[in-house]
Amino acid sequence: MNTNKKNFLVTGGTGFIGSNICRMLLKRGHKVTIFDNNYRGNLNKIYDIKKKITFINGDIRDRKKVFSSLKKINAVIHLAYINGTKYFYTKPDLVLDVAIKGLTNILDGCIDHKIKELYLASSSEVYQEPSEIPTTENIELKIPDIFNPRYSYGGGKIITELMGINYGRKFFKKLVIFRPHNVYGPNMGNEHVIPELLNKIKKLSKRKNKLKIQGTGNETRAFIHINDFVDAFELLIKKGKHLNIYNIGTNFEIKIKELISIMTKISGKKIKIIKSNIRKGGTKRRCPDITKIKKLGFKPKINLQKGINLLKV
Repeated sequence: MNTNKKNFLVTGGTGFIGSNICRMLLKRGHKVTIFDNNYRGNLNKIYDIKKKITFINGDIRDRKKVFSSLKKINAVIHLAYINGTKYFYTKPDLVLDVAIKGLTNILDGCIDHKIKELYLASSSEVYQEPSEIPTTENIELKIPDIFNPRYSYGGGKIITELMGINYGRKFFKKLVIFRPHNVYGPNMGNEHVIPELLNKIKKLSKRKNKLKIQGTGNETRAFIHINDFVDAFELLIKKGKHLNIYNIGTNFEIKIKELISIMTKISGKKIKIIKSNIRKGGTKRRCPDITKIKKLGFKPKINLQKGINLLKV
């Protein structure tokens, strides 16, 4: 028997990132239990692996059910959260409720079951408007305006990191925090930059060719394809260091209007960009410094144009 094979619990495992992590774990011979209530994910995202995993339908805030799900588990990947920009503004109380109660249940459950390995999902939102680009992991984290509901998401992730590091010192042998940066790929849902723009472009005709966007188009992001993200995450399982934080992304920073240009060239459509006000709290530039994850051996393989091509514009 290979002693490196483990029983993983993946919370939020029917979501976009979670389902792809689960596929990787299964390919590596691990056992996988998914804990999810499908609030944003769905079982269709794991249709190909349903028979290979154990699925527990549960709310991460349900302490009793979380504790029960941790029996015979060796390691936990905690992804369960309320994502999607519209929720930051419309349901900030729910975002924080899931963030704080869910994390507390996972930490206490791991301690109760003596699980010593935990991977916590944070976010690039903890940086807000970063003071340096590319942005390193040790830059200050901040909430610029306590009254802006958008920061419910980033605030919840800052709490995740703060609790993770301090509980990690005492109760875990390997606690790793990772900050995904604009992950995209097939079946990711429609509430993110790339799929939202793709859907808008698909609906445009020759006569109605005006594309309204938030902001001026000069705002920037750095996108990472889900396949590259999963490769990077696997390195955290193999080589990630206890009480360390890792950006997962690429350092290819691109303006949104240039992203749209790539999409329109692939689709063959000519469009006119209509600018609008960016939402209060929206970030104008975002690009991670990925030196740290590169030192573990990470090399992105899918450039943005190829990745968008794979989405079949």
